[in-house]
Amino acid sequence: MTPWLGLASDAWAAAYLAAASSAEKADGVVVIGAGGHAKVVISTLAASGTPVTAVVDDDARKWGTDAQGTRVERLERARGGRGIVGIGDNARRREMVQALGLDWQTVVHPAAYVHPSAKLGRGTVVFAGAVVQPDAVVGDHVIVNTGATVDHDCVIGDFAHLAPGVHLAGGVQVGEGAFLGIGSVVCPVVRIGRWARLGAGAVAIRDVPDEAVAVGVPAVERKR
Repeated sequence: MTPWLGLASDAWAAAYLAAASSAEKADGVVVIGAGGHAKVVISTLAASGTPVTAVVDDDARKWGTDAQGTRVERLERARGGRGIVGIGDNARRREMVQALGLDWQTVVHPAAYVHPSAKLGRGTVVFAGAVVQPDAVVGDHVIVNTGATVDHDCVIGDFAHLAPGVHLAGGVQVGEGAFLGIGSVVCPVVRIGRWARLGAGAVAIRDVPDEAVAVGVPAVERKR
């Protein structure tokens, strides 16, 4: 995944908005990012029948390359459009959203299940095999990755990322920007704090504080 370092927010806005302007097609979406996570975002858009009109990246080595059938580019002149951020890193994703203020699209893979009473925020992606159960509330620009499950009455904060195979029991709260590693499990009504990290395969049986790192079975806080 592109590290997204060394490029000012204004430059990012120009690149994104120019792509939206040059590729303005009905119902099309511009994807920001051409790394590994973006590949899955693009494939999810394709599976849901949403055309990708452009893919932009700040890495010059990627310009002109193929991203799941779309040429990667960086364009200079800007106008508004529809988009989605294809960046797995939560802080970088938030940075792009704050800089761009576009019409962010929510995308659900047809092989995922989202109960009608669940709520999904803007810019959120739900990948294949994921499940979001009744009365769950998923915030803006959240990643519910491949095969992750969100049970009843969970609340997921903006910019959180549930990695592949994460399982949340009922009533779990996940704070803004939290990252839950692949295969991790959170027991009923446990809270994972804002910008906290839960390690791969960890089992959280008690709350994890804001900005903490917790690993193991059961998960215990580790010094950063």
